[in-house]
Amino acid sequence: MTETTTGATSRLRLVLGDQLSDSLSALEGLDPTRDVVLMAEVNDEATYVRHHKQKIALIFAAMRSFALRLEARGVAVRYVRIDDPANTHSIVCELHRALDDQPFSAVVITECGEWRLAEALAAFAGVAAVPVEVREDRRFICPHDRFRRWASGKSQLRMEFFYREMRRDAGILLDDGQPVGGKWNYDAENRKGLTKGLRPPARLRTPPDEIAQAAITDVARLFPDHFGDLDEFGWPTTTEQAESVLADFMTNVLPNFGDWQDAMALGEPWMWHGLISTSLNLGLLDPLDVCRRAEAEYRAGCAPLNAVEGFIRQILGWREFVRGIYWLKMPDYARRNFLDADRSLPGFYWSGETDMACVADVVAQTRSHAYAHHIQRLMVTGNLAMLLGVHPDEIDDWYLVVYADAYEWVEMPNTRGMATFADGGIMGSKPYAASGAYIDRMSDYCGSCRYDVKAKSGENACPFNRLYWGFLERNQKRLRGNVRLAMPYRTLENFGPERRTALLNDAEAARDRLGAAPRRE
Repeated sequence: MTETTTGATSRLRLVLGDQLSDSLSALEGLDPTRDVVLMAEVNDEATYVRHHKQKIALIFAAMRSFALRLEARGVAVRYVRIDDPANTHSIVCELHRALDDQPFSAVVITECGEWRLAEALAAFAGVAAVPVEVREDRRFICPHDRFRRWASGKSQLRMEFFYREMRRDAGILLDDGQPVGGKWNYDAENRKGLTKGLRPPARLRTPPDEIAQAAITDVARLFPDHFGDLDEFGWPTTTEQAESVLADFMTNVLPNFGDWQDAMALGEPWMWHGLISTSLNLGLLDPLDVCRRAEAEYRAGCAPLNAVEGFIRQILGWREFVRGIYWLKMPDYARRNFLDADRSLPGFYWSGETDMACVADVVAQTRSHAYAHHIQRLMVTGNLAMLLGVHPDEIDDWYLVVYADAYEWVEMPNTRGMATFADGGIMGSKPYAASGAYIDRMSDYCGSCRYDVKAKSGENACPFNRLYWGFLERNQKRLRGNVRLAMPYRTLENFGPERRTALLNDAEAARDRLGAAPRRE
């Protein structure tokens, strides 16, 4: 730790593992001759769910690198490693220990990203011996107050209209106040299925540097029973590394991102996606800067509008929207279960041992890379969990565990809202339920699968097909009035009572066969 003189006017400044930004509000006004930055690797954060080993290694490595970055600027850093014998393994307890060890006049914190920790830090502020200042996290584009003003009085909150407001606020992809190209959204042009023989470009990965390798070694030793492998670790852990990955994406991948962003391919985890979500969520990249750089690619004629608009929408639209929903609706949001889902998560979500080629591939790459792209998460693992009737608590925990970019503020609305419709329509206007036909159209998974994607029922039929009609039948009292489901429900009604009963029975048999057993409370 760099030497400093603490005393009556010195401040203790907390930096959390996902706050690794030079522009962090908790660091504003820092006096390197007096103030001390506290950073701590603690079991409370590493084990409140059994996070993927790569996720823990990524955060530890990025924290250690950021601490060195601060020290290189002459900032004193009180850094508590995971294996420090004095480590209390709690952020709050480490704050208390720092205050006991040195005299500080105040504690400065940037608001954290999860309700659980925010509650703990609020309790700490109520008992701390010195004032605790909690500052807004200005690394996000939409402040909480701005989101609340936008949401106020609306009977429905829809991302599309929020996104337009954010475009106006930020001045992104506008010409004279109007959307470039005459439309706000080019999603209709971004749904191409996988063309035979098409393969994505080679991607820039980041081999672990010495600091990351040490973190990987620590995680392998201290968290051996956590999910996931460490051998394929390739995530940026510094701003410089993240900038390299972003630059490679902008130059070599973004031009085709729009066309193929929803496509899936066996053994191809990256496709045309940005691979920057871990860096954005750690604070290594600034989201608004990323959006402006993507716009610059369009303005320079280097990337088409459908690609650039679709990419910007994921950051300026979806990322900001899910954060706004999380803080607007918590803590009740975490208890929502609109469909009364009551089944357990099947074991193959962890093992990958299933004959469903799509699920086996997604789980395998998730184990190897702590990553799957948004359509795999939504339409394969999420869609299947909803069709099975998996309780939202169990699927929430799974997504939070297995992905390196998953923090509750972004994971929960995407899972409980978009993927499983447990929020009853707060995030999206309908359940994203689909049969195997969607997966067949968007991927090459079905060609190598032992199940028949054309068959609707029976032991050899694609489980997505067997489950789909049963899902609609089981939930008709809740979903029949949804106008966006009018067509499938009309089809279901035309089947007649005998066929409907047979489809429901087949779906129930599939649920049991796949291991989605009723939960035991």
